[in-house]
Amino acid sequence: MSDKKMTSSRRHHLKSLMLQIAANWIQQEKKDLVVAKEAYMAEHCPPPNLSGDQSALMDTCKKLHALIDKVDEERYDMEAKVTKADKEIDDLRIKVVDLAGVKKPALKKVRMSADAMLKALLGSKHTVNMDLRANLKQVKKEVKEEPGEAVGDWRKNIEDKADRKKMFETS
Repeated sequence: MSDKKMTSSRRHHLKSLMLQIAANWIQQEKKDLVVAKEAYMAEHCPPPNLSGDQSALMDTCKKLHALIDKVDEERYDMEAKVTKADKEIDDLRIKVVDLAGVKKPALKKVRMSADAMLKALLGSKHTVNMDLRANLKQVKKEVKEEPGEAVGDWRKNIEDKADRKKMFETS
């Protein structure tokens, strides 16, 4: 094949030809459908016999009404079966979803204060003010104040402890 491009006029001409052929096919299809419908009706529905008196026509009408009622009952039964099947299909879809389970999204790490956690756990009614850092700042180590002079003589400390021991023993 050649690498030449088709001119726009040639392309439009081919498009119009294709559209004309398609339109002819559609018309022919419609004609074929009409002919097929007439053939089906002639085969399955013979023309009504209108010869005879009024009572014969009344009998024919009664037969037609009986056939119509029968077809309506069948249509109703089919409709009930279809709705029942649709309901079963919906139930099965729900079961499939239940069995498959819903994928839960990955949890995100969230930084939360202790107050926010307690509010989330206890609800917004309970307001607990728990500032841990503030409490930590308030608690300070108590420094034992020992004067430097008392530490100097260790013999004196031993004598004081011996005196205390004697107090407990005598009583």
